[in-house]
Amino acid sequence: MARHLDQTVFVAGHRGMVGSAIVRRLRALGYANILTAAHDELDLLDQAAVQAFFKHNQIDQVYLAAAKVGGIHANNTYPADFIYQNLMIEANVIQASHQAGVQKLLFLGSSCIYPKHAEQPMREEVLLTGILEPTNEPYAIAKIAGIKLCESYNRQHGRDYRSVMPTNLYGPHDNFHPENSHVIPALLRRFHEAVQRGDESVVIWGSGKPMREFLHVDDMAAASVHVMELDRATYQATTQPMLSHINVGTGVDCTIRELAETIAKVTGFTGQLSFDPSKPDGTPRKLMDVARLKALGWQASIGLEEGLRDAYGWYVEALDRTRAL
Repeated sequence: MARHLDQTVFVAGHRGMVGSAIVRRLRALGYANILTAAHDELDLLDQAAVQAFFKHNQIDQVYLAAAKVGGIHANNTYPADFIYQNLMIEANVIQASHQAGVQKLLFLGSSCIYPKHAEQPMREEVLLTGILEPTNEPYAIAKIAGIKLCESYNRQHGRDYRSVMPTNLYGPHDNFHPENSHVIPALLRRFHEAVQRGDESVVIWGSGKPMREFLHVDDMAAASVHVMELDRATYQATTQPMLSHINVGTGVDCTIRELAETIAKVTGFTGQLSFDPSKPDGTPRKLMDVARLKALGWQASIGLEEGLRDAYGWYVEALDRTRAL
């Protein structure tokens, strides 16, 4: 496993949940030259600006964690924004990396790239074998395009651009917006506010029966760096030129009811859980097959309750900081 601690590593999207976790991981491992750029310093939608940034900086590695993300409501409301912005970000960064001679890049995608009715657990090989989930199809199409961009630059130009596809992520710096957040931050916020108000019950959308897999973002960062640092021969021996992405997950799932019960425990909520079956359940199950990643020497280490306590602690501290302003 090659680790070049003196190389300049650009983390695109360093203020997001995943990007900030990758920066933390790289620093913990001793990487000394981590390059970041806030939106007001570099607009990744601006092709000329991105190319100028890469020309100005001698970059050795790129972690492409920048993306426009959101939950079902946001994806349904702004489909054009999701496909356009994500396509532009990845196209600009990958092309600029190639033009600047950057040999190593890691693209971060999403488990939503897989068909809606994919066999569970979902193997990498089921990509492009069926219809996508309609609510986030534009986002998924953009992420699939990112994988194919990396593969195409590898095939045509001999680059070493890799892709990892995480399951549902959560942790510090997550989006806790009441309308645009994913299930874990939404429930952490709802249970926290219920405790503050002294509510006797919390209503949860759906039947509570769907099963989901959740990965703490620090595990995702550790997996990302692990995959990036693999020597090229090892990576290529486990993947294929046109099927090169790697799933990242825990390989374990739970029901939404079990998730809600754990969040109640973490937040100290002692009331009743009420499920509203009139609300949509979504896909019955979404679980990643992580055999490929395990064969490459990595597996998740942060348990769900431990991870939820960490995420909740960060949320409460963020609320305190906001009140102090």
